[in-house]
Formats: sequence, C-alpha cells, structure tokens
Amino acid sequence: MTIHSVVIQKLLSTNAHLGRRVAAHHFKIYSCGSRNAMTIIDSDKTLICLRNACSFIGELVRNRARFIFVNTNTLFDEIIDQMTKTIGCRNDTSWRLGGFLTNSSSPRKFRGRNKKLNLAAVQPPDCVVIFDTERKSSVIQEAAKLQIPIVGLVDSSMPWDIYKKITYPVPANDSVQFVYLFCNLITKTFLYEQRRLNAALGASAIAEPEIREEAEQLDKIKMASKDKIYVLPYERLEPASEDLTEIKQLLDKLVVLKFNSNLGSDMGFSGPKSALEVCHGFTCLDLVVNHIESINSKYACNIPLLMMNTTSTHDGILKVLEKHPNKNIHTFIQSQHQQENIEDMPGSRTLDKSSTQDKLYPSNLLEVFLSLNSSGKLEPLISQGKEYFLLLESDNLAEVVDPKILSHLIKNSVEHCVEVMPTTSGTEERGLPPQEARIQSKESVKSINTMWMSMSCVERLLQRSGLGFTSSKFFDRAFAIDSPSSRYLPVERTSDLLILQSDLYTSAEGTLVRNAARANPKDPSIELGPEFGNVNDFHSRFKSIPSIIELDSLKVNGDVWFGTDITLKGKVSIAARPGMKIVIPDGMELRNRLITSQADIGTSSL
Repeated sequence: MTIHSVVIQKLLSTNAHLGRRVAAHHFKIYSCGSRNAMTIIDSDKTLICLRNACSFIGELVRNRARFIFVNTNTLFDEIIDQMTKTIGCRNDTSWRLGGFLTNSSSPRKFRGRNKKLNLAAVQPPDCVVIFDTERKSSVIQEAAKLQIPIVGLVDSSMPWDIYKKITYPVPANDSVQFVYLFCNLITKTFLYEQRRLNAALGASAIAEPEIREEAEQLDKIKMASKDKIYVLPYERLEPASEDLTEIKQLLDKLVVLKFNSNLGSDMGFSGPKSALEVCHGFTCLDLVVNHIESINSKYACNIPLLMMNTTSTHDGILKVLEKHPNKNIHTFIQSQHQQENIEDMPGSRTLDKSSTQDKLYPSNLLEVFLSLNSSGKLEPLISQGKEYFLLLESDNLAEVVDPKILSHLIKNSVEHCVEVMPTTSGTEERGLPPQEARIQSKESVKSINTMWMSMSCVERLLQRSGLGFTSSKFFDRAFAIDSPSSRYLPVERTSDLLILQSDLYTSAEGTLVRNAARANPKDPSIELGPEFGNVNDFHSRFKSIPSIIELDSLKVNGDVWFGTDITLKGKVSIAARPGMKIVIPDGMELRNRLITSQADIGTSSL
C-alpha cells in the first residue's frame, strides 16, 4: 500500500468524505456519488485541495504575512487556541464584530455587541482561514470585498454566492477530527516555514544563538558540493532534555531498521553474521534487541525493531529471535521481485558504480524501502506517528539509539544524516580542531554504516523508485555527524571478537560496558594473521581469551597458540617463522615483548 493510500485512509478515519444530504451543483466536482441520500466527497480531491491550501499558507509565512483564523463553532475553540499558541499567532476574535475589516480604516467609533471600539489604523490580514464557513458570518463578504484571499472548509450544501468567494476551498465534512487534522497540517506548515525563514535571515537578524547556529549550518550544507560533505562533531550537539517525558516523546518518533544481509562466511561461520556469538554468550542480534528493549523500558517508549533479511539469512535470524518472544520486533524478507526491477530499470548500472565510489550510503537503500513498503509494514509506522528511521547496515554493538542525535535532527529539520569517522588521511592527522564543524571531502571520512532518515525523505525516495535512482544523486548535499569511537564497535574480523570476548567489555542490558580499569580511552589495536581468520581456528588457538585491559597493540602472525589465563600489556608482537610453532604457556604475562621463536619465552606444550 502506497503512502498516498495511507493518507487517504487517514482522511476517511476523520469522516471527511461524509457530505450533507443536499449537494449544490457547483460542488459536484468534489463528489463521487451518494449513499443513503448522503453526498460522498472524493477524498482524492480533498487531499489535493489540502496540499494547495497548505502550500499557499506556507508561501505567505515565508513572506511574513498576517493571518486571522475564523471559527464560529465552539467545539473547535480549544483546537484553534492550541494551534495559534504553537505557531506564535494571536487568536484575534475581533472578527465577531460586524464590519471589522471594512470599517478598520474608518476613524469613527461604532457600536457592536454593546461595546464601543475604535478600529482606526488596524491593518487588514493577508489571509483569512475559516474552519466553519457559517453562512451568517460576514467575514467572507468583507474579505472578498477587500480582495483578501480566503482558505476555508466547504461542505456540499454551500450556496454558490458564498463558495465563489473562497480562494482555496477544502471540501470536507467539518467534523472535530478533520478540523484537528487540518489544524495539525497548518501548524506543521507554519513551524517548517518559520524555521526556514529564521535560518535564511542569518546571524545579524537573529538574537538566539541556537537559531544562529542553525542558519550557519544550513548555509554550509548548501555550499557543499557532490564531492563534499558537511561534518558536525558529535560534541557540538546540544544535550538531550533531562525530562524523561520529553525524551519519551522524542523516541516514540523513531524506528530502528536493521539490515541482516551479511553472511559470516568470510569468518568461516555458517549462518548470518548477526547470529554469531560475540560476547558472554550473546549474539550480535541479542545485543541489539536487548539494547532497544532496555531503552523502551527506561523511557516507557515504543521503538519498534524492523529487520530486513535475505532468503539466505532469514531462517538463522528467526532462530535467534526465538529467545525474544513478545517483543516489538518485525521481520521481512528482501523482495527478489523488487531487486529484479531495480536491476532492469534505467540507470541500474549507475547505481552499482556509484555504490562503489560513494560508500557513505547503503548501496541497497532503495531496495530496502521498496521491500518494506511491499511487505505492508510501512503503513502502520506512518499511522503510529513515526517520523525517523535509524538504519543499521552492519553489526554495530555500540549504544546506537541516541536521543541527542535524534533531537538535533528534529529541531533542525535534517532529513538524512550519516555517522562517519575520519580515515587515516582525515582531519585529525591534518591537525584540524575536532570540535569545529567543517566541509570536507567525502574521501576523508568513512561511514560507520549508521544512517538517520526522515519519513518524508523515505516518501520521496519511493516516489523516485522508477526514475533511475542513484544514492549520490539523491543525497547530493550530505550532512554527517563525526561520531566518537565509542559509538562504533563493529564485528568484521576475529580481531574484533578478541576485543569483545575479553575482559575489556561486559554486557549490561544489551549495552557493552567498557572496563573502568582501562586508562587508555581507545581500544587496543589488534592484528591477527590469516591463521586466526576462521572462527573455529580462532577459538581453537585460544584456550581462553587473554586479559587485555592494559594492552596497547597486538600483532600475531604464523602458527601461534595461546594457553589459559594469559595477560597482555603494552605493545606485544608475536611472529612465527614458516614451519615454526610458538606456544604461549598458561598464566604467562607479556609486556612490551617481541617474540619470534619459542626460545624467546621458554618451552611449553598444549
């Protein structure tokens, strides 16, 4: 089901399609027949008129226009008051006095509703928004006389002399539910355009430092070319609110989507890499599930976990999920049909080429959301009010759900963001201050395979699915966050397993906690030779994982075997010559050692 059909269902749930028994001739363009002598309003036409009205309101907001909201139904008063407070407009009720527009330029005092008012020098509004087009109200006649554009709800029985004066009619049943939906759309339009306007004004016209930073950030993002990327350090993000209720509202807008397409064959593991045991009996998938579950429990929020599997990984993933019943986890299989369509569409070869050149974005991003949409799991997320996806392409075991990042994206209307780290030729080695935001080459950073993406961005992505999509073209102005190393704990080699299975990390509520006894803020650098590349060989060569709390670096090459209760400290290098075997005995401590033969440590046998 498409997003368009989801919006139509939302309109139907508000009874916007139910007209009155009488349908004027000029209203029949918005109707699609009748049922039980009641006019049925075409929801597609209502949606088109809603978009036109919001587009017009947004254009006026950008030009700092004046608005007045008219409501003659007391049932809507609370909704209108809440809307005007949110968008920062005064709820002016002077329209209730007849002649408030046409007499505003008159210096005379006049009597209305037993009150004497002087409306001299009152400026007329640039737009009048009417939620209940009551025929007795004189607002429509006065606004039309002064040629003030009107946005208003219209019903099937509205006479022609009233209807023709409304510039942007919205045909719908004026139910409380629909008025709430309409006000919600107006509020979002106001806030979005006001944010863009504030950012465009620049620092000279804005006093608040946070808005000034937003304006500067927007300008820098626009300056970035296809080969450049705007990188904001993680430390520059504002801390998330300490109010648990606000954090809950924030996290309730999030969906975590994990790709489970990688097999563990490169590590000699027969199954999906997510099902590989990595730390104290937990698999990669266990840690991700437990982490999200702990977040939901801590903040009483509802973050769903979606998993896209391939046909080769699906069974293995389901086997791991048997340990996690009754949790908000949903799986779907990557659609082979969608994959074939992408390969056949124009520009598919460009997609493959761009994915090798531009590694900041998932190469199968379009494929993922096409499969998600065809599985029917996208529609419920939209109806639940979800606004952002957190995409996890690799098995990252760090604490990935971060309210600090999500808060920044929502406040600044950032539609897509990748988390990156500098490469060996990156900014840190060139001596640039890590705390400063910067525009730099995409080649100087590497993605940690974590991406944030708004629901509106997903909608545009799906709309372009048949137009020869390329990630580099779709994300031509990239925004990235320079994440600290603590947010990236990958499982790519057996060297990573040595770190994760050692005494350096423990698991607590799905999060890997680093041992406080380690003074060095960075993890040790570990390079294991090809003899350790297979998971089975790795476990057979280690009777037990050594203690590495004080280890800086470890290099192992050749036929090397480790006993139990071994401690490694400082810089350790062990290299066995071809045809030679080296055995590290039980209980041995190696500190800043270079070992090239068994004679360097003494004889021992396993």
